[in-house]
Amino acid sequence: MPDLSAVPLRSEVPESDRWDLSRLYKDEAAWEEGLRLLDSMTAKIAPFKGSLASSREAFAAALGFYRDFGLLDERLSYYASLRESEDEGDNASRGRFARYMSASTRAQGAWAWFVPEIQELDDSFARSCLADPRFVEFAVFLQRLLRYKPHVLSEKEERLLALQAESAGVAQDAFSVLTNVDVDFGSIDTSEGPRPLTQSSYQAFLRSADRDLRKRAFFQLYGAYDAHKNTLAALYSGSAKQDKYRAAVRNFPSARAAALFPDDVGESVYDNLVGTVSESLPVLHEYYELRRRALKLDELRHYDVYVPLAPEAKARHSFAEAVELVCAALAPLGEEYVSTLRAGIEGRWVDRYENKGKHSGAFSAGSFSGEPYILLNYKEEVLHDVFTLAHEGGHSMHSWYSARSNPFLSYGYAIFEAEVASTFNEQLLFRHLYDGARGEADKASLVSAKLDDLVGTLFRQTMFAEFERRSHEMVEADEPLTVDALRSEYRRLLEKYFGKGVGLEAVSDLECLRIPHFYNAFYVYKYSTGIAASIALSVRVLGGGAREREDYFAFLRSGGSRFPIESLKVAGVDMSSPEPVRAACRDFARWSAELKRLLRL
Repeated sequence: MPDLSAVPLRSEVPESDRWDLSRLYKDEAAWEEGLRLLDSMTAKIAPFKGSLASSREAFAAALGFYRDFGLLDERLSYYASLRESEDEGDNASRGRFARYMSASTRAQGAWAWFVPEIQELDDSFARSCLADPRFVEFAVFLQRLLRYKPHVLSEKEERLLALQAESAGVAQDAFSVLTNVDVDFGSIDTSEGPRPLTQSSYQAFLRSADRDLRKRAFFQLYGAYDAHKNTLAALYSGSAKQDKYRAAVRNFPSARAAALFPDDVGESVYDNLVGTVSESLPVLHEYYELRRRALKLDELRHYDVYVPLAPEAKARHSFAEAVELVCAALAPLGEEYVSTLRAGIEGRWVDRYENKGKHSGAFSAGSFSGEPYILLNYKEEVLHDVFTLAHEGGHSMHSWYSARSNPFLSYGYAIFEAEVASTFNEQLLFRHLYDGARGEADKASLVSAKLDDLVGTLFRQTMFAEFERRSHEMVEADEPLTVDALRSEYRRLLEKYFGKGVGLEAVSDLECLRIPHFYNAFYVYKYSTGIAASIALSVRVLGGGAREREDYFAFLRSGGSRFPIESLKVAGVDMSSPEPVRAACRDFARWSAELKRLLRL
């Protein structure tokens, strides 16, 4: 367990190790002035109501004010949320963010009429605006809004939906509170004494070399889920019914169609993913046989599928050394990319190390006005943290190029694309480390970690996507999502994806009741498509020349100017085709064979 006494207070962290948020606001007084300005701008929103169709001049003026308001709102939001993430127990930071949220909520109410009024514009008037040079920076924003026109209801109906929005999230909130707060998973006896079993520590226990510890943690966690299975099934059923309801009232043929509509992703893309991965499952089943042999087990059980097959290489990397490694790995992207990222990291884009109260994990927070900041909790002895720097650096450079290549109202890219730029960097770092590895043990460690990542991202998320497709088909056919029905469908998928070589437990199918992403339906497939696209693009860039690299930069610069499928086509990968997913499965098979060679199995 970490020594919390060694974790510094925020005030004890050297300035050089913190991010510099002065690009957003130079000090607290400047932020407070910005908040006052937001309130004063909110008071000026009402006069625009009802004016949009009066003339192109009036419409352009309203859009300009909306843009300026949005720029200020985003800047205030990023500063407040980033300051809160520095120390989530700091009352001043929590109070600052609460005051921002209060002001922003008032503003959202004042702007509530704006989008519906745009969507009610006469088609000929809207076309004339899009042909007017004054609307160039607003064109993408308007085109995307107008796509929703067939799914916009009357003002009264929209108001009723808005009033229902808060209660629509009750199932998700209840699931989170139940599984993260109310359920006590107890403690596990370890060689170091009793340790609490939580959602987080469970993952660590399943990676333990001690098989008995893995087994006890597995059954203890699922014992708690078994005790609450009826409640959990009811909550998930309620969430899926909400998805069905919202899709129906907005005139979508299904909940999945509604979820894919904002990114203009066809349902065939989703089905291609599931179908192509399903065709490739023999390579996954072969990997599980490799895993059984590597662990020297007579039978591989469900609680054996996460333990690393090779120990992590024992090497420490200072933060400066990590920066050098990442920059060297990204050299194929050229001088501008590498020098910009290096200058940003060294110029305090990054909040580097853990301190008491700091937000856990890592993220990149790119905005139009500020730097694309990165939060880390970097540890020198953890190689994965070097990959995290590369990953978040990919997000940040994506934001950097997007913000410099697009107007404010269309610079934001979709999640479908976001995971491509980040995992692309991880692909390049892996190849750099693998090619420079000192021996076969280090190579085995790298390949083992890569395969585990692909299992979790490409195969497991696709299994989740297939389950979501089936559960929503059941709801839309008025089939009840009972505990038994959900478990039956999920067990079928576990048997399909794990194959005959993995022994499942009676409680294994309770996993369907503990996945938080299922409460944000039809989201997880993006992890699978993202890793497939990044593998294809990394191969293309590393094996190509200037043209392939420039195609990739065209993708980074697209921001929100194109829908994701078209944006990735510009980069050189067609996600409407099954080929990138098929190629990713081949890549998995190739590295699985390499691990077999390295482990001499």
